[in-house]
Order: sequence, then structure tokens, then C-alpha cells
Amino acid sequence: LQGKGSRCILDYVDHVQQVDPVEGVVKIDPSELGGKKVFVQLCCAFRYGREDLDVIGLSFRKDIWIKHIQLYPEAGHKPTLTPMHECLLKKAGEQGHAFTFDIETNLPCSVTLQPGPDDTGKACGVDFEVKTYIADVEDPEEKLDKKDTARLIIRKIQFAPDATGGPGPKADICKSFMMSDKPVHLEASLDKEIYYHGDPIKVHVKVNNETSKTVTKIKVTVDQTTDVVLYSADKYTKTVLSQEETINANSTFEGSLAITPLLVENKEKRGLALDGRLKDEDTNLASNTIIRPGMDKEVLGILVSYKIKVNLMVSSGGLLGGLTASDVQVELPLILMNPKPQGKLTV
Repeated sequence: LQGKGSRCILDYVDHVQQVDPVEGVVKIDPSELGGKKVFVQLCCAFRYGREDLDVIGLSFRKDIWIKHIQLYPEAGHKPTLTPMHECLLKKAGEQGHAFTFDIETNLPCSVTLQPGPDDTGKACGVDFEVKTYIADVEDPEEKLDKKDTARLIIRKIQFAPDATGGPGPKADICKSFMMSDKPVHLEASLDKEIYYHGDPIKVHVKVNNETSKTVTKIKVTVDQTTDVVLYSADKYTKTVLSQEETINANSTFEGSLAITPLLVENKEKRGLALDGRLKDEDTNLASNTIIRPGMDKEVLGILVSYKIKVNLMVSSGGLLGGLTASDVQVELPLILMNPKPQGKLTV
């Protein structure tokens, strides 16, 4: 299988208006079927519990979208053959049967929730699976023998739009404190709206301190929020980066802090959202969920977003006016995505 224009043979790109079609070929030997039929299925599902807990008829998996095609005997599915089909049919020979699935644009992208060190089986998250199977009838409830099925996990992904420029977010706050008639003013901003995974992010900070306290540290954190909307209203926030810089701001400060949130620094955090993983290959922190107008959020299963927090800390006398650091804080929205690959892969 391969998605047209994909960066990897198992990646299918959501271009917002349309998604790469899933094109494939199944090699079928009728003499081995014993009168049974051959189907191919594409399913988008959300797994919210370990596979080894699927016992006594209780499953921790919910199908979001599913489509079946009968390949043998032929039942009217005759896709327009593409160069991808032609290549795969040449390999399969006369017993090859082509198929094409069109993925709907309102479906979620692949997301994996990072398992803990002791977790086994399939990870929780949203995945897409192509399954070919032998059966008497098209019945999703029919128990299939493993030897009569072949499965392949694919990944639906989104890339950042071509234009990642534009004005970046900016936020400021002006705080007055007990025992002081003068305020502290904090402003933070980013250069642009969208950043690529692995690229440094410059956080520009301005401090105007008119109090008698001294601002000694600036703390910057990046939080990932995972909103599980399919089966409940669970929302999880995990810090994926925390960085401090010592300054001497008796009155004013203006400077930039370079930060780079990376998965390699967060390998032990159970439940962290990652871009869909194929087998054991490395991936990255999950990209932001892009919601188009009119989309049903529940169908998306998992919503991922990021924000940057900038806090001020002070010396001698503790925090400003006896407040906690979070009381002198601004937040900036952050969009993390993968860049579009250059060129296309062919078989």
C-alpha cells in the first residue's frame, strides 16, 4: 500500500479539502478459499484501553468510521487504476485485485498516547487499519480466524500550510501589588503563528518593573493539552518543556529565550500525545489538531493543543507582593506541525 504523495509508504496526507486515497492490491488464490468470499476493510478506530483487557466481551475500542469492499467474487468495485495500482498488480500477477478507499475529510489524524514502561499491547489512541479477510458474509460481528486475516496499520497525517508566517501571538499583563503603588508590566510574544517540530522557538520577553522588588528569573514552560472528547470530557495537561533564565531586572528587561520542545526529553511521560506511531519507529510530539468550521469535535476523538506560559520570579521577599509565580504570568498559544516534504516518493 502507498498513499499518493506521501512521505512514507504508510502515510496518507490530509490536505484539508481532500485526503490521499488508500490504493492497494490483494493477491487472491481462489483454490484456497473453500467457497468463501474475500473482503478488504478500512477502519478508523479509537482505542482507550489496553488490548489485553478486552475480556468477557468488553472492548476498549470504538470504531469511528468503517468501510468494506468485497473483492472476490467481484461485486462491482472497479477502481480507476493509477500508477500505484499498476506497480502493485505487476508484482501480484494475475491473482491481483485492486481496491481504492476514499477517506472522509472529517476524520481525525492518527494520534498515539505514549504508553508507560510496563504497558503492553496496542497503545491507546486513534489509528487507521486496513484489513483483508476471508468470510462467508460481510458481518462485522463474525469471529474471524487469525489465519484468515491480514492487517496493516496506516497513518493519516497533516502538514503545516505553506504559509507559516504572519504575525505571531502576543500577550501582556500589568500587575499592581500589596505594599506597592507601582506595577510590574510583562509582555511576551512569538515571531510567527506556526512552528515545525524540532525547530527552536524564540520567546520575546519585555519586563518593566516599577516596584521595589527585583525580578531575578523568567520561567518558560510549554504545556500539551490532550482533550479526549469521544467517550468522555477528559482533559489532560502535561508539561513538555520547562526552562528558566536568570536576569537582573531592577527596572527593565528585554530579551529572547530559545526553547525547543522535543519528545526525546519526554520519553517517560505516560499518556503524552504523539503523532501516530507505526510499529516501533520514532515519531514526535503530536501535532496540533486543526478543526475546520462545521466539524464534529466528537468524531475527532482526541484534540491536541499547546500553550507557552511565561512567569516572573523575584528575590528577597519572595514572590511579588506575596503572590505565586503563576499570578504574574502570560500565556501564548503555540501551533506545532510537520513541514510539507519536498517532492514526492514513487514506487
